[in-house]
Amino acid sequence: MFESVDASAEDVARALPGDDLVPRADVVMDRAFDLAATPADVWPWFVQLGKKRAGWYLPRSVERFVPVSRRALRRIDPSLQDLRVGSVIPDYGGKHETFEVAVIEPPHALVHTTKRRQTFGSWAIVLTPYDAPTGPATHVQLRLRLAPVKRKKLADTVGGLFDASTIAGLAAGLRERLADN
Repeated sequence: MFESVDASAEDVARALPGDDLVPRADVVMDRAFDLAATPADVWPWFVQLGKKRAGWYLPRSVERFVPVSRRALRRIDPSLQDLRVGSVIPDYGGKHETFEVAVIEPPHALVHTTKRRQTFGSWAIVLTPYDAPTGPATHVQLRLRLAPVKRKKLADTVGGLFDASTIAGLAAGLRERLADN
């Protein structure tokens, strides 16, 4: 249903903003995909991403199973564009779970941090422009770093499958939204 969001070997080897926030990560998950738009066009979608914000962008084919009141926005909302270091965003990981913006370098890098019990995490979103045969494009790389993790194999397998499926949904949903706007 969704295309692969596996990161290339070059993506995995590349240092990203925020890697230093969880320097000795037990689990690192890299995902990547390309969008037919410039980083400046893609950036606002990531700024407003999140629970109690614009939502998590899913394609229409999936979103139709989500109650209308919980569907993600299909437009840029100027009121959700004011994000800065220290901004706290509710997370879908639980009622009281949050992300905090640690790095924001428009339209290139957005890094969130979080703490879940004893585990610290960072989530980097990096946008890199390139010229595709069809015009300007953006390579989107996402990296999740976690430490300490007690059950590394479980986190890598089950967590990795969940991460890949949610990022694949995000990629498909963003492609639709960029095409519609």
